[in-house]
Amino acid sequence: MPTYKGMVQPIKAPDDVLRRLHLEPTPDDQKVEKALKYLDEMRKKFRSFTLAMETCVKCGLCAENCHTYLGTRDPNNIPTNRAELMRKIYRRYFTLEGRWFGKLVGAEDLNLDVIEQWYSYFYQCSECRRCAYTCPFGIDTCEVTMAARQILYWLGIVPKMHGEIGLAIEKVGNHTGLPKPGIVDTLEFLSEEIMDEFGVEVNFPVDKEGADILYVPSSADFLLNAYTLMGAGMFFTYIGANWTISSHMTEAGNFGLLFDQRFVLRHLFMRLVDAAQKLNVKKIVWGECGHGWRAWKMYLPTMTDIPIRWPIVHIHDEIAHYIRTNQLKLDPTKNDHPVTLHDPCNFVRCCSPGGPNGLIENLRTVIKASCADFREMTPNRDKNFCCGGGSGILFDDPEMYQRRIQLSSKKAEQVRATGVGKDGNGILCAPCSICKAQLYPMVEEHELGVEVKGLVDLLGRALVWK
Repeated sequence: MPTYKGMVQPIKAPDDVLRRLHLEPTPDDQKVEKALKYLDEMRKKFRSFTLAMETCVKCGLCAENCHTYLGTRDPNNIPTNRAELMRKIYRRYFTLEGRWFGKLVGAEDLNLDVIEQWYSYFYQCSECRRCAYTCPFGIDTCEVTMAARQILYWLGIVPKMHGEIGLAIEKVGNHTGLPKPGIVDTLEFLSEEIMDEFGVEVNFPVDKEGADILYVPSSADFLLNAYTLMGAGMFFTYIGANWTISSHMTEAGNFGLLFDQRFVLRHLFMRLVDAAQKLNVKKIVWGECGHGWRAWKMYLPTMTDIPIRWPIVHIHDEIAHYIRTNQLKLDPTKNDHPVTLHDPCNFVRCCSPGGPNGLIENLRTVIKASCADFREMTPNRDKNFCCGGGSGILFDDPEMYQRRIQLSSKKAEQVRATGVGKDGNGILCAPCSICKAQLYPMVEEHELGVEVKGLVDLLGRALVWK
């Protein structure tokens, strides 16, 4: 596992991966100059970034509210200190006091060591935005992380995992590189599994023109979260929906939001628009992915060349509507194990409306109707702690894997406090694909005695068929 002067870092994407992403790696002797150019661009374009650079008084309130710092106790993982890694450079080159007095006012020259610090620590921040909720000035240090990762990408410094996902997105339109034959075969297999386990005939239409609903699942549902995809198919079948899945766009996530908001982010947006137009659908229903939902809700309208004429709704909101209008018959005793709910950060702090019919409460509408013994975590809803894997911190190389488990310590503490795993048969509901990927190993490493399931999994199991 490569490190830089003792810092833990993800394995970097090799130059050939970067070039296939249409990115020419920056030579070391040019990185400082280009990084300053990109930093100047960020400060001029994004007011939120400038606010984070100029407003923080370093009160430290964010420290005990950050799962990354609580898990690692590394001072550079305190949100204000992490932002300071960039703020001291900003101060040196873009403020009068920094140019005049330098280190006396906390300014510092940019060099390759600092850039490597950026790579280490901005890929330990999960962009959960909990620090923004606790900051008395409302400073969102997630904006700093997003800016830093974008600058690093432009310099040709990106994790190998993220770079390879970027290539898969461009090639086949999903993170896992699954081609159309694999998509079709998997869906046929899931149809057979549903019949065998639930005795229900469910077909998964692929590329069906004129469908009312285009369903966009996470590609991980084809490989790791089969019951989530099965539950979605059962739901659409139960309500008699005219629906389809597009083989051109089988990705509810969008890793472009997590490292490159110019090319990679926009590429999946255009794939979605192309698929919706080609199939002539009326509505788009989004699958279980937190950061992907945030990307589509907040960025899609301004990053495509075509007006978005399709309503885009989340499957959890769709299901909650059918529950509230008494169009689903559910038997919660079919999920009789104790269950607790992990609130994905991107649902509850980034893009979801509040109120009784907002996504935060709709998660609970679905889980209470589907499960017999639901227990809330503390804290919950928008105060909940991140799982530790947000923003794609899902690295499997040994040192970064251990760091992932450290970042999940606060979440493990929350789960254990609910008591759902006391008898070894509890359920941790994670209604987000990245959360599931993080929590699968977390529950084993922390010996929590729970099984990780998606919310749509539980809904599918609870359906009472006529």
